[in-house]
Order: sequence, then C-alpha cells, then structure tokens
Amino acid sequence: MMNPATPEPGRTGLSRPAALVVVAAVLGASALIGRRNAPDPTHPGIRRWYHRLDKPAFTPPDAAFGAVWPVLEVGLGVGGYRLLRHPPGAARNRAVGLWLANTAMIGGWTEIFFRQKALTASTVASAAMVVSGAGYVAAAARVDRPAAATGVPFVAWLCFATLLAERIRARND
Repeated sequence: MMNPATPEPGRTGLSRPAALVVVAAVLGASALIGRRNAPDPTHPGIRRWYHRLDKPAFTPPDAAFGAVWPVLEVGLGVGGYRLLRHPPGAARNRAVGLWLANTAMIGGWTEIFFRQKALTASTVASAAMVVSGAGYVAAAARVDRPAAATGVPFVAWLCFATLLAERIRARND
C-alpha cells in the first residue's frame, strides 16, 4: 500500500509556485474580509459594538485573537499547500474543497458576527464550521496526515469559538 503522503510516481499536483499562489490568494482573500470586519481602532463602530456586548468571563483578551488567528491560518496554509501538491483525485479534491470552504467561512463568519451583528446566525455558522473543519481534517488525513494535523488546532479553536459565540448570543439576544 502506498503511503498517502507520497504522490504516485509520474503524477503530481500543482507546482510549488502555483500551490503557493493559490494558498496566498485564498488566505489573503479571507484575511481581507476578516480585516474589513475587525473590531479594531480602524473600525470604531464595530469596536464599540463588540466592547459593549455582555461576554462571559472566559472570553480571551482582544490580543489573544490577534495572536491565535495568524497561527491557525499558517496551519491552514501549510495544510492547503501540502494537499495542492498531491495529484488530483477524488480524495485529494474532496480535501481541497473542504479546505477552500473552511477558509471562506472564516471571512464569512466575521461578516455575520461583526458587520451584520447577527449573533444567532453567527453561532449557527460557527457550529457549521466545526462540522466542516472536522470534515476537512478527516478528508485531509486520507491524503496527507501532516496536512490533516495542521487543521486540528483550527477545529479545536472553532469548538471554543462556538461555545463563546453561543454564550455571547445567550447574553445579548
């Protein structure tokens, strides 16, 4: 049996530069959307609204979010890159599709929570991201175990974020 992390001889995925471009474009687009909705000093209305929310005691300080997300996104970037380098096929394409969906949902969640201020919808979206993120890890494990491993912290954070979103929703809806 072939090691799932080793591409079949004679078949390759995207070249290194092409995989890097795809990862940079996908994560860059997600980051731009997230940045557009950030509760930071450049968005005073969003910042004011976020700081006025009644949040549970286990809410991390703002700086923690700024420290955690780049690490999670680097992990997703490494995982996506590794998957894109594998030859196309049903398992690889499924894993890449879930990787794309999850990176898109990151930016989409910030739009729902921060810009639309839709607390119930953002909680539902966060829970959907847990399911999709777990699906990504499972699908990636069939193709490249290190790629899957880089998604585990993302799913763990999503579980925490969903709990946090639910508690915020319950206190403010």
